[in-house]
Amino acid sequence: MHDIYSFVTGPLVWVSFIVFIGGCLYRFISMAVLAKKKDPVVYAYWSNYFAFRSILHWILPFASVNWRKKPVLTVVTFAFHICLILVPLFLFAHVILFKQAWDVSWWFLSDSVADFMTLVVIGGCIFFLVRRILLPDVKFLTAPSDFILLAIVAAPFITGFWTYHQWIGFRVMGIVHILSGEIMLAAIPFTRLVHMLFFPFTRGYIGSEFGAVRHAIDW
Repeated sequence: MHDIYSFVTGPLVWVSFIVFIGGCLYRFISMAVLAKKKDPVVYAYWSNYFAFRSILHWILPFASVNWRKKPVLTVVTFAFHICLILVPLFLFAHVILFKQAWDVSWWFLSDSVADFMTLVVIGGCIFFLVRRILLPDVKFLTAPSDFILLAIVAAPFITGFWTYHQWIGFRVMGIVHILSGEIMLAAIPFTRLVHMLFFPFTRGYIGSEFGAVRHAIDW
């Protein structure tokens, strides 16, 4: 058990970060080259003003027509993404790990708040799972990989919650938590999870095209 723990908290951590950073650089560079080769107007039409305007409207709850049409989905989506980002970055245990490794630290969430936000993420995953199974229009667009991605996202939070509360088998679950987090990190550049990185660019281009070229709004 100790050897496995040392492996997942040592070499695998570096592997996951290297894959994540290298994969992100590869995706950004390849996307930029592909856009210049096949769709050069991406650069010609880009407008910082209209790009920022579009991004701002889509990251604010109920600022766009689509967000207002589906209030339940909007609330769940925003709560899910906010908690998904904040918990890993500001969890006390994670901050301590960075402090021990690189002697840097920052503000952290209280355990009770982090606990609640973890449940929000888990609940969000369940919501999106049920939605993909029951809603015909969403089910039609759902592939097996979508269920795998939901499992990848949910696993670190479920295992982390389990480990923190020290339920039966929590030592093994702690190792699974670390491993699942590393898998999620490494998977980001190569799966649909990459939308969290590409969103400013795709939304910015759409906003630029609608605002600067079509003289219309895109929300």
